[in-house]
Amino acid sequence: MTLPHEAETAAPESGPERSPAGPGGAGSASGRSPQGAERTAAAPSDAENRSAPEETPRRAPGPAEAPTPGEATTTKADHAKPAKPAKPAAGVRRGRKAFWLALALLATLLLLALVSAGTGAYRIPTADVLASAQHRLGLGGAPLDRVGESVLWNVRLPRVVLALLVGASLGCAGALMQGVFGNPLAEPGVIGISAGAAVGAVAAIGLGLSFFGNWTITVCAFVAGLITVSSVYLLSRNGGKTEVVTLILTGIAVNAFAGALIGLFVFFADSGQVNQITFWQLGSLAQATWPKVLAVLPCAVPGLLVAPFYARRLDLLSLGERPARHLGIDVERLRLALILVVALLTAAAVAVAGVITFIGLLVPHLLRMANGPGHRFLVPGSALAGAVVLVAGDLAARTLAQPAELPLGVLTALIGSPFFFWLLRRTRRKQGGWA
Repeated sequence: MTLPHEAETAAPESGPERSPAGPGGAGSASGRSPQGAERTAAAPSDAENRSAPEETPRRAPGPAEAPTPGEATTTKADHAKPAKPAKPAAGVRRGRKAFWLALALLATLLLLALVSAGTGAYRIPTADVLASAQHRLGLGGAPLDRVGESVLWNVRLPRVVLALLVGASLGCAGALMQGVFGNPLAEPGVIGISAGAAVGAVAAIGLGLSFFGNWTITVCAFVAGLITVSSVYLLSRNGGKTEVVTLILTGIAVNAFAGALIGLFVFFADSGQVNQITFWQLGSLAQATWPKVLAVLPCAVPGLLVAPFYARRLDLLSLGERPARHLGIDVERLRLALILVVALLTAAAVAVAGVITFIGLLVPHLLRMANGPGHRFLVPGSALAGAVVLVAGDLAARTLAQPAELPLGVLTALIGSPFFFWLLRRTRRKQGGWA
């Protein structure tokens, strides 16, 4: 009687299909039994079967499966560790930085205004300035003597307020120009708006125009500035787009033409008119009065109040004209509106202070380096910083060469020209050349 496992073992010996083929089979050549050959032949398959589970990805434990004790201990330890506080987002940090920067600019402006109001040939202490201001506002304090009150309220404070308005107008106009044309070199003085507005003011002086009373020079400066900026804008357009290089070159030509017109008015003017025209060319706040402050307010204040409402659209325009159009921005309409605002601000500044250059170029760049290119802070911040710069510049112009007074436009040009040259070289180095 043959047992079943013996029959299975004997089957390879009797079956012709299980025996090695040919006379040189593996079983006879190696001298091993057929069972050993079978085990040898099956070894690779076993190795493959053993390695198969390693190649198969391990299944993640389900929610019903309990973790091992070691895993449970690790999880409790991880939960016991205190969570690290999350760092504030970049937008939050930038917003905080913008807030503190604006606060610092405002505090600096107030301090400079107090110092400027008390500094000059007739010295007034800061405490007396504050006491006189409190007395005028009905908050206590005490008035100064007759000479001190006259100097403070009829000479110094109109000049400080006018410097504040002119600096804010020029700084805000520069930020708007750079945002509209997407170029850091755009500035009202560079593209000829200041010179064009000065032509209108000089024409009103040279021709003796007075049809609007105290507003005559302001109206003429505004109209001439608007005509100038419209001409520069139309001449720099090509194929429905505004070319920045053509814009700057056109501004250079307009500045030259405006200088020729101013020289022509000087040639035909009398000595008194020549002195007034020289005031426009050099730029100064020496003739500041409260009527001039009131004359510039209707132009400067609306422009300064309207400009921040265009900040979001300027941020979208900085992405490029095509993306801005896809986001719903009418680029040409935006440019025309902002150019009108720039002409309003620049004409207001030029009408009362003459040609003061580089404020609109220098101030936005300094703020952009400090807090980034976002226009929601850049536009109002440029107005605030422009006021700080011009109040400080006027104080320096009055005190550096006492008893004489330096022309404010000359002082700002002396400071702004090297900065403009550095900016040109920096831009060229970043772009790898102008070609």
